[in-house]
Amino acid sequence: MAKQTVADQLVETLADSGVRRIYGVVGDSLNPVVDAVRRTDRVEWVQVRHEETAAFAAGAEAQITGRLAACAGSCGPGNLHLINGLYDAHRSMAPVFALASHIPSAEIGSSYFQETHPDRLFQECSHYCELVSTREQLPRVAQSAIQHAIGQGGVGVVTLPGDIAGQEAADKPERHALVTGRPTVRPADDQIDQLAHLVEQAERITLFCGAGAAGAHDEVMRFAGRVHAPVGHALRGKEWIQYDNPFDVGMSGLLGYGAAYQATHECDLLILLGTDFPYNAFLPDDRPGVRIVQVDVRPEHLGRRCRLDLAVWGDVRETLRCLTDRVRPRTDRRFLDRMLKKHADALEGVVKAYTRKVEKHVPIHPEYVASVLDEEAADDAIFTVDTGMCNVWAARYLTPNGRRRVIGSFSHGSMANAVPQAIGAQLTDRRRQVVTLSGDGGFSMLMGDFLTLVQYGLPVKVVVFNNSALSMVELEMMVGGLPAYGTDNHNPDFAAVARACGAHGVRVEKPKHLRDALREAFRHDGPALVDVVTDPNALSIPPKIQAEMVKGFALSASRMVLDGGVGRMAQIARSNLRNIPRP
Repeated sequence: MAKQTVADQLVETLADSGVRRIYGVVGDSLNPVVDAVRRTDRVEWVQVRHEETAAFAAGAEAQITGRLAACAGSCGPGNLHLINGLYDAHRSMAPVFALASHIPSAEIGSSYFQETHPDRLFQECSHYCELVSTREQLPRVAQSAIQHAIGQGGVGVVTLPGDIAGQEAADKPERHALVTGRPTVRPADDQIDQLAHLVEQAERITLFCGAGAAGAHDEVMRFAGRVHAPVGHALRGKEWIQYDNPFDVGMSGLLGYGAAYQATHECDLLILLGTDFPYNAFLPDDRPGVRIVQVDVRPEHLGRRCRLDLAVWGDVRETLRCLTDRVRPRTDRRFLDRMLKKHADALEGVVKAYTRKVEKHVPIHPEYVASVLDEEAADDAIFTVDTGMCNVWAARYLTPNGRRRVIGSFSHGSMANAVPQAIGAQLTDRRRQVVTLSGDGGFSMLMGDFLTLVQYGLPVKVVVFNNSALSMVELEMMVGGLPAYGTDNHNPDFAAVARACGAHGVRVEKPKHLRDALREAFRHDGPALVDVVTDPNALSIPPKIQAEMVKGFALSASRMVLDGGVGRMAQIARSNLRNIPRP
């Protein structure tokens, strides 16, 4: 019987930690690891066409399942390609183990062929990054990388020279228990006391929620109902907090809509729940009379976006469980009702421009595409969203319901993430519908991995918003007073490309054909692409505009610029408004 190799030890350890597959591109220094995967039925090797895709796919799998996921790159250029996807996973707090294969150990430091130093290169996008220099090191280094990735939420990197991976393992080490889940963090009693005191003193309370509110929907609603607080959200908080929310006032930030901005600025106590919202220009940092509290499980997030009157280190759900019964129920709804009315009025005002004759407008309004997609997609669909204008359409038109998921590069802001993330999402469950909102720029950047969908028969539905332009960049140039330059894309017929790859492909140029095209793609048993030719003049501006934001931007001449557009969210806002008690 052949003895276990170092690579066998690594694959076994990953399997024990919950890893089901490793995404990567094979290469000489990775051969011992790939062969170890071949010889086990516990872990699958997923061959992608670009290592950046491997890291994005692993990050998406980790976000969907909550388990550790893994990716790998061969020495030098191979593992360098991982870095962008690893940055995204790390900033999204997705637990990912990354294997950076390395040149022969005796050659390190000699400017050998393909030599880089992964143990230095990946430091900034990981919690742990170490080089294995001897076979005896591997078990402990691998375990440390796994524990850092799971425990701190992010990336753990192991750099493993190919020659060491192929060596016979040292005597089998004593097995250690692996932590595969994170604990609940309860705030200290004095922090709960201080927070309760601030709530008791406040007359107008607003909650602003991020991704850290995941799993705390009921607790947020209960607390908001007790103190009659409007509830806004950041983009990453949308899927967790907007559904079944009678206190909803929309989203703040560059992609925002509704009354979230007003609610956060007109309150006297703003409670930030599990959000690392990066745009301090949209927070009431310098507004007199507004006290700010932040609750976060990551203490390094506390206070790094704005000044705080109280920092609370704890899980959102556990914090609210400790807090809610400590504060008196309120009877005064005036602030909440005023914000709900502002929210409904704001949405009513912006929805009209893109409900008139949209079914006849050519090129097709992208807002209309997103709205129809939202209606036709499954109630438990996973959406993966490209960075750029697709973020806008997802934020304003995808309707969360507690079962749907929305994954994107929302913290790192990378192009080309949607299809790679769809690969990881679909492999978690081939029966669940996975749909991409892909920009033509993002899709074409990593278009080669559409072939991965075909190779594995993954039934991902790719919807390309094809306006032949980098529209978000055009908007940024216009806001900066610059003419659009270098933003045009000369695209092929993406549907024809899909068919040439062996997938279902259809091109849509008229609105009346859109719904049937989507339904046909959703019914297709396999990968499908819908190439929708959309209006390049449809842009977005935030709900609150400062003078410096629009320098050089001729609003009076920009009739094609949308000031919102919100799909079914307008109906939800009207419904919430009807629920306001009447005297």
